Amino acid sequence: MKVLVLAEKPSVAREIARVLGCGNKQKSYMEGPKYVVTWALGHLVGLAEPEDYNNKYATWALEDLPILPEKAKLKVLRETSQQYKAVQQLMKRQDIEELIVATDAAREGELLARWIMNMAGWKKPFRRLWISSQTDKAIKEGFAALRPGKDFDRLYESARCRAEADWMIGLNVTRALTCKFGAPLSAGRVQTPTLGMIMDRENEITGFRSQEYDLLTADFGNFQAGWRAPGGDGRIFDRDKTGILKDKLTGRSGRITKVHKSEKSEPHPLAYDLTELQRDANRKFGFSAKQTSGLLQKLYEQHKLVTYPRTDSRYLTADMTGTLKERLDSVAVGPYAALARPLLRKPLPVTKRIVDDSKVSDHHAIIPTEQTVLLNLLSAEERKLYDLIVRRFISLFYPPARYDAVAVTVSVEGETFQVKGTTVKDAGWREVYGGDMSSDDEEESLADEPAAGSVKLPELREGDSVKIERCIIKPGRTQPPKRYNEASLLTQMEKYGLGTPATRADIIEKLVSSDTIERQGNLLHPTGKGKQLIGLVSGQLRTPELTARWEAELEKIARGQGRPEPFLQGIRTMAQELVSGVKNSGAEYKPHNVSNSHCPECGTRMLEKKTKRGKLLVCPKEDCGYTRAGEKQLSNRRCPQCHKKMELKEGKAGMYVQCLGCGITETMDNDHKHINKREQQKLVQQYSKPESAGGSNLGELLKAAMEAKQKGK
Repeated sequence: MKVLVLAEKPSVAREIARVLGCGNKQKSYMEGPKYVVTWALGHLVGLAEPEDYNNKYATWALEDLPILPEKAKLKVLRETSQQYKAVQQLMKRQDIEELIVATDAAREGELLARWIMNMAGWKKPFRRLWISSQTDKAIKEGFAALRPGKDFDRLYESARCRAEADWMIGLNVTRALTCKFGAPLSAGRVQTPTLGMIMDRENEITGFRSQEYDLLTADFGNFQAGWRAPGGDGRIFDRDKTGILKDKLTGRSGRITKVHKSEKSEPHPLAYDLTELQRDANRKFGFSAKQTSGLLQKLYEQHKLVTYPRTDSRYLTADMTGTLKERLDSVAVGPYAALARPLLRKPLPVTKRIVDDSKVSDHHAIIPTEQTVLLNLLSAEERKLYDLIVRRFISLFYPPARYDAVAVTVSVEGETFQVKGTTVKDAGWREVYGGDMSSDDEEESLADEPAAGSVKLPELREGDSVKIERCIIKPGRTQPPKRYNEASLLTQMEKYGLGTPATRADIIEKLVSSDTIERQGNLLHPTGKGKQLIGLVSGQLRTPELTARWEAELEKIARGQGRPEPFLQGIRTMAQELVSGVKNSGAEYKPHNVSNSHCPECGTRMLEKKTKRGKLLVCPKEDCGYTRAGEKQLSNRRCPQCHKKMELKEGKAGMYVQCLGCGITETMDNDHKHINKREQQKLVQQYSKPESAGGSNLGELLKAAMEAKQKGK
């Protein structure tokens, strides 16, 4: 008799099969003396569509909503049906007596395995492989410590409830909005409140009224200090007051009224969970959350260099303590050797800040595995992400950073001045980062008052007499709150419990792909569609608090502290309320992307849509559906190979041309003469300095405009 092993992906299945000695390779599985290893391709089985319950739902109609089946049905997904049939046949083999679930050790991995088992009618015993890395050692140890499948029933129920809730809310509200307003408007239990936060920030920015202010700094000769009002604010919003203070204080003497010295100790940061790693990768390298997840999955699955990625914990478990030196030894190469080697010569200082079983849920923090790294086998992006993980791991075993902090208060003519200084005593864990003592945090404070300053100060004592040699005035202007980038948005999503570490990146990408938000550089902006959409949905779906409570309920179900049916009944009630709100809405929706082109079939103004392959023009009428590529900007150049016209395009490095026939690309000449006249004039108007207009010929202006454009001016 044999044991069937179900992995989540073919690549993982191959590694497990190799470790288990399954050498007989077939199209959909690998077999050995004891084990048969097969795989899913992500989900093979999913929730049935509305038309699977009743054929009339194939046509979207407002009167049919909400669609709320009493019991959710499953269906085999068409795109992966062949692999499902193969897995089903293996499950029905007479010589298969047991199943080992080896899908990703998380909520989603549990769900996809259970749905396959339910659909195939699996009734025999099953156990669970629960591992946090893909190394040979981890796989062998995992198979030596398989856990009963029933231990994960609550995790499955939580995953099932999440999937059914997303189906009921997302499907019903999306259909209701689309039918009511005649446009493809998508909404969901998590994506809509996320869009709501972006829109709230946008409203704060557009409603912000900037004010001018002055900062006054007194130069005492051997140090400087900033003026402070009684409440501590250094900004002076009255220009007359600035002048009065300057005249009053210049050349006047005063005393140092307070010198406060304290020794500060800053412990190492916690190990990474997925969200924190995504934040740092976005801040330091501009990686999107989705890009970080993809790179991390490769480091985990392909290179086997890091532990399980989709974790929400920043601590390790006690049973890992004995492996820490081995992991340090594996990363003690290249730039990390000098940092890790000293730690290997003595016992590691393992504290509660590193190991704490009570703060680990399904998986511990992301750290390196025992696999020896070959840095030259990693791509540039993989190296950057791996560097973050390794340095954070090494820093766990370094002492706190210690420094002396000095706060000085000076009084002159009844006015107060303050300055802060620091003296580094021991860089501690910051040595792993080159001794940099600057903060890694990105403040999102709405206040824009500058800090008092952290500078080197001379030896100062209370009671010392000082004199202001000059007053330095620096003008400033209050700034609106910053737009979200992915790092700050992930922080907010985590704060309100929106989604999970595994799903947050996909939520952001869904908002981008549905044209409700767009990336402009590293910042996230709502589109015209997003701005209107957030005004059309119910207030309870727009804010994060309610959805966060649902997410908390799912966690309770996973821990056995909550029950599935009351949760799902609450979701049904919510879906009914949301659909009713849309039906009774008196709002209007106006497409934000109407083009100047008319449909050649019915004459309707066409909508412009962004896709990965460029812009499309789409007829909005349901009974028409005409689609064509967006209008191209043609250059005067012909392709040197096939002689067809070349299209003018813009890339990261500036403008270039691409052949409409064979597709070859060329960078632009210095004189840029192959751009058509219309485009030349457009570029000049957009990028030339106003004072140069009319003073140069078109060629010179064009050249200057293109240089300005490529420099980002």
